[in-house]
Amino acid sequence: MKILIIGGTGNISTGITRLLLEQNHEVVHFNHDKNCNAATIGVRQIFGDRTNHLEFEKNMMDAGTFDCVIDMIGYQPEDAESDVRAFRNRVGQFIFCSTVDVYTKPARRYPVREDAERNPIPAFSYAHNKARCERILEAAHHPTDFPVTIIRPAATYNDTWCPLSLIGPGPAFLKRIRTGMPVIILGNGQSIWVSAHRNDTARAFAGAVGNSKAIGKAYHATGEEWITWERYYEITREVMQAPPLKPVFIPARLLARMAPEAASWSDWNFQYNNLFDNTAARQDLGFQFTIGWAEGVRRMVEYHDAQGNIDHAGTDPLYEKIIQAWSKVEKQAIADMAD
Repeated sequence: MKILIIGGTGNISTGITRLLLEQNHEVVHFNHDKNCNAATIGVRQIFGDRTNHLEFEKNMMDAGTFDCVIDMIGYQPEDAESDVRAFRNRVGQFIFCSTVDVYTKPARRYPVREDAERNPIPAFSYAHNKARCERILEAAHHPTDFPVTIIRPAATYNDTWCPLSLIGPGPAFLKRIRTGMPVIILGNGQSIWVSAHRNDTARAFAGAVGNSKAIGKAYHATGEEWITWERYYEITREVMQAPPLKPVFIPARLLARMAPEAASWSDWNFQYNNLFDNTAARQDLGFQFTIGWAEGVRRMVEYHDAQGNIDHAGTDPLYEKIIQAWSKVEKQAIADMAD
């Protein structure tokens, strides 16, 4: 099959590309980075600006038709509208990478299923706009003219990332764990989160390509280890054989107010339980969760140690400032109640 990936060099899309090439599909990327090395792995590239919709639609018209298009970088309603104009009657299947963040938080029941309410707050613009994109594509869906499939990943990482660093770069966070420095944990650390390695998440996308069962449907492609935030940190410590954890528990809403630019997602998203039912993706798409968090940490640490990134990571001034400010407040509150 001839498959176009819009934004094919990112986190999840790199895994999708590898799987599709292994299955002997013809893969084309549309992206803006002329310095990327996608061509070296047998991928044809089309360069352009995704947000310049007139140019994008012309580029797609010039590129001809595709058996499948996978949009990995549609973030705004205007992007979805442009997709409809560019590919209606010109694609065998259109797959949209959405997100589990489209669901209303907190959920009314767990695990969340694909038919749950999707009404994220406008302040959480990433989720709010993804939900609007979904509605546009669902309205345009037609089994022959514009066949749509939606896939909703949750937190997805790869060997080079560290998704637990709520503030600051991942290697600096791993250094804090390794050296026994205090680490910030949301709330009381007991809300439950799921994460998945991109190699697992990519399998759902590859399984949807050319799959008639997937037409007109939405699927989760998330982690299946239901782990508290505190346990995520503790597993990381165990894998690194680091000193005992020194948690600094900070209410999520307060953390977001202390560092509104760096920690706003803590209030809108991270404080809530995130548990999802992957049954449909397992049954229809062949999705499998194979890489647990401990193995994911081992891979991340191995990668960053090979680069010297952890031991040479600097200290994030904002991270330290937050801990110091919270420690003062905590001590003062205790002292005030002791009077």
